[in-house]
Amino acid sequence: MRVPEKYYDEVFDFSGQWNVPSKCGLKLIRRPGQPVTVIVTELYQDNPGTSVTAAGYMLARQIFERKQLAPAEVRYLECNPDTQSKLSFYDEEYFEVTFPETTGGSGRPTYRQLSREEVTALFDQPKE
Repeated sequence: MRVPEKYYDEVFDFSGQWNVPSKCGLKLIRRPGQPVTVIVTELYQDNPGTSVTAAGYMLARQIFERKQLAPAEVRYLECNPDTQSKLSFYDEEYFEVTFPETTGGSGRPTYRQLSREEVTALFDQPKE
């Protein structure tokens, strides 16, 4: 069950839970006047370590640091890619994640599933 490369521009190596080497797909979308959209994609069998959801803010922080992004100027999305499986668990879904750490708070991140229209709009607009 390989993840098609259309979901990411690069494979991002990160330190997962217990410093286990981990991988995710990464795509950055930059548009004038808008926050940078960071999309992390689960790679399933090609990820030897922590999933993007389990890594949470630990992964986001590593992306912010290495890509020199200000957390307050980022829209962070997690993607479960379509892998052509018969199981609905592997259908394409995008979630916008808000981490309380980026606003000085504490607690759990919040997730909001993007509608099909929002996903289409992500990729239809011209990039910088």
